[in-house]
Amino acid sequence: MTKRFGIDIDGTVTSPETLIPYINEQFDLQLTLSDITKYELTEVLDVSAETFSNWFSRAEPTIYAESPLARGAKETLKNWSREFELYFISARGSHLLDVTKSWFHDNDLDYHHIELIGSHNKIKTAKFYDVDIFFEDKHDNAVEIHEELKIPVILFDTPYNQDPIPSGVIRVKNWEEARAWVSEWLKSDVKIGYSK
Repeated sequence: MTKRFGIDIDGTVTSPETLIPYINEQFDLQLTLSDITKYELTEVLDVSAETFSNWFSRAEPTIYAESPLARGAKETLKNWSREFELYFISARGSHLLDVTKSWFHDNDLDYHHIELIGSHNKIKTAKFYDVDIFFEDKHDNAVEIHEELKIPVILFDTPYNQDPIPSGVIRVKNWEEARAWVSEWLKSDVKIGYSK
């Protein structure tokens, strides 16, 4: 049976540095990725949650249309799309589906399904689509998906997701490491302790 991969978009398929130039320009800052030590940006910015939210909701379509790919993502996903079902599950709001699909088209990325759930709680959607593995950059999402669904979760290493992880969450530095881990996982008869 074909494996189905659940994949986050922002900070996973797109570069985790995507937002930084926009934030720097809007708020007159000189941040780098190493300054972003919390996922919730208002915890590291001297900007009110309301001000940030108002700006971000206006800027979202432009940011998502212009997001650069994470290094190695395109090659890995192109390769996987020939063998596996790629289900992209994102916290983006559903009103951003057209801009998201256009971005996939513009970057020549294949997908089997895109689900924009408007929330960071991806467990229900990942369970509904019966994904075999998940790819994520948000620490608590990665841990919760693994613990609830008993599937491996690949966590892309960033300064904002450094809390400890259980053994079923696999921290990788890049898409090449993710691809190597998945290759070994697929070769294993017992799927490294996971079965569905």
